[in-house]
Amino acid sequence: MRIYLSIALSLCGFVTVAQEIKVDTTKANDLKDVVVTGQYGPQSLRNSVYNVRTISAERIKLRAATSVQQVLNTELGFRFSNDLTLGTTDVSLMGMTGRNIKILLDGVPLVDRSDARESLNQIDINTIDRIEIVEGPMSVVYGTDALAGVINIITRRGTGKSLLNLSARVQEETAGNEYEALSGKGNHIQNISGNWRNDNWSVLAGFTHTGFGGWNLASKTASTTQVSAVTNRWKPKEQYLGNTKIGYHNNNFNIWYRLDGLKEDIDVRYGLNPNTYKGLLQTYTTHRYTQQLQSEYKINNNLQLSAIAGFTNLERATKTVIHDFTNNTEVLSTGAGEQDVAKFNSAIFRATAVYVLDKTVSFQPGFEYNRDAASGQRINGSPVIIDYAAFISSEIKFGDGVNIRPGLRFIKNSVYDAPPVIPSLNTKFKLTDQFDLRLAYARGFRSPALRELYYDFVDASHTIFGNPNLKAEKSDSFNASIAWAGISSQDIRFKSTLAGFYNKFKNRIIFGIDPTDQTVTTLLNIENFKTVGGTLDNTFNFKDLQTNIGISYIGTYHDYSESQDFAGKKILWSPEITANLIYGFPKIAANISFFFKYTGEKPGFQKVVTQEQYKATTISGFSFADLMLNKILFRSLTINAGVKNLFNVTQLTNSSTASGGAHSTGGATVPYSYGRSYVLGLTYNWDKL
Repeated sequence: MRIYLSIALSLCGFVTVAQEIKVDTTKANDLKDVVVTGQYGPQSLRNSVYNVRTISAERIKLRAATSVQQVLNTELGFRFSNDLTLGTTDVSLMGMTGRNIKILLDGVPLVDRSDARESLNQIDINTIDRIEIVEGPMSVVYGTDALAGVINIITRRGTGKSLLNLSARVQEETAGNEYEALSGKGNHIQNISGNWRNDNWSVLAGFTHTGFGGWNLASKTASTTQVSAVTNRWKPKEQYLGNTKIGYHNNNFNIWYRLDGLKEDIDVRYGLNPNTYKGLLQTYTTHRYTQQLQSEYKINNNLQLSAIAGFTNLERATKTVIHDFTNNTEVLSTGAGEQDVAKFNSAIFRATAVYVLDKTVSFQPGFEYNRDAASGQRINGSPVIIDYAAFISSEIKFGDGVNIRPGLRFIKNSVYDAPPVIPSLNTKFKLTDQFDLRLAYARGFRSPALRELYYDFVDASHTIFGNPNLKAEKSDSFNASIAWAGISSQDIRFKSTLAGFYNKFKNRIIFGIDPTDQTVTTLLNIENFKTVGGTLDNTFNFKDLQTNIGISYIGTYHDYSESQDFAGKKILWSPEITANLIYGFPKIAANISFFFKYTGEKPGFQKVVTQEQYKATTISGFSFADLMLNKILFRSLTINAGVKNLFNVTQLTNSSTASGGAHSTGGATVPYSYGRSYVLGLTYNWDKL
């Protein structure tokens, strides 16, 4: 049986599209697979020319996640690294680091102070409607940084049947075996939010507080010797997050404004001098404000316009005091780099149009303006970078079987010589009713960021200078995938996707020793870098059981691959296996969820300078899993309980003895997590229809 549904959606700066979709009622679940990232308008997942992965709000809730990192931790292709010196975390995707991943909040780029994508953990998890992940270069659509792919975090909108919705969430977690009720040791999260809708107007507002008491942490009164003996020092962190969104929409017009605010404190303890009873205490304080105004207007069935205006202000302050524990007084310290305020702001304006020539050809022209600025004690001057871009793409359809999307982006930058033209070509071929083939080529680029050009970091342990002569990174990327729709009936759904990729980079930016001064670390362009790999992703649903099993095998070049003196492996391979299972018990309104990932060992090489040789290194593989139970009580109340990091992974063995970056320690272990944690939470929802 077939029915026709009219769907109208608008998200992330793309146009509001109202269209009729033919639906086979035996495949009704496919209606959930609607994506917007990189699309001309809301599109079914199967019809998209891109390989898009989605993570729904329901799945996020089942995980009892407190951050985006916890959501992505068991996703295929994602790896995280922790900087315990700064208390931050970075992400890599398909072998490429966070600086090559574009992080979007409702289509607006998020600003980061350093190379690490710390903004990923500075988003209120309670506001997320879903996460969309597009792998591969998206530079034609989204500009710089989108070499490895795009993570688009889409927040909830004030739509639905409810006139008023109120919700509250409280969740308590241990950090390993450390815990204090409601505050102090452990993880603590409290959230309250509301959603009001009346005719064409909608308003949302929310507030979240998260507190992490640190782990394996010496007390403030511990001596310097005792502090240095602590093997892992996960720093205490406290966040206050607020947000509001107000919007108006009708059949042809939609406009909304959103404001997000963050205050984050990370505490550092350096130990007490037992002779003077004085010790250094340091605090990293981040203030982030993101504003965005988005609008769409449907002029007629053939022409629709959309626009985004966004502004982000980010400040990170370092404050260091000498605390006298005899009388509890403090004075500011005078050491190099111990007092600092770094300020970053970014503005974006983006306008696009979608023109439908006929059923087979449509166009999307657009213009984008970006302005980035920075200032502070560690910023060389008060630099400003302005980027202008015009882009156009076309979607050409040959019947129901072939979809071709060529695209071009033209760039003008105020500081560096940007690539004048960025091309891409994405294609989708419907081979049969069940098989779809996607082939794509795209040129990617990443402009040197302000922090890489002008940021100088000098303290007692580091001398790091920016490099204003850096060139833009470039990449050529080839992607292919074949998807099998498999079985789809009322009780059973199965689909499988086999994908492969090959990326070649030029002018890759990495940290290195200044050729003119061996005591200085700076940023340099390395000529070549490559990644290659493949994934197999399978989804199987049978009645109340949902499963997802994936395998990936990813290879990356390393820093010495291009050296004529190096005779070892050029590409280093590492496997991953994921298995996510959810089983529902409808009669008792409960479910059990198991999220698992095996991350294989990560091989590498380091140069032994004294012997002019290359030594093989390995970071050990590990298994990570979460087990959660959810139960609805009294209709409006949900309880969740479970175990995170089931296998108690804390640190990974590492045979490297070299430093891997400005703040890494190198050596025998790599910090990964604070151990097995136990979770208990309550969520309350109230609706007025």
